[in-house]
Amino acid sequence: MRYIEIGLGNRWFIRTETEFEDGTEIEQQGILKPILFRSLYIRIWLNKTCLVLNSKEGVKRMNKKRRAFKFVLGIVSETPK
Repeated sequence: MRYIEIGLGNRWFIRTETEFEDGTEIEQQGILKPILFRSLYIRIWLNKTCLVLNSKEGVKRMNKKRRAFKFVLGIVSETPK
């Protein structure tokens, strides 16, 4: 999966995070193409609480171990083969 995010709290204002099947992931600055759209989401992370509003999966609330502030708009994309 690829997560293309625009917003505050990440290393870069615009970034792409790619997760591989073996569980590893890489983070790159900018938008990595092609974009194979799966869903749209908003992620709000305040202290140890993270709220994700996803167009396909609905609303999720998670507790994280570290404290952070993030407000990002993102696109979930399939990873091309």
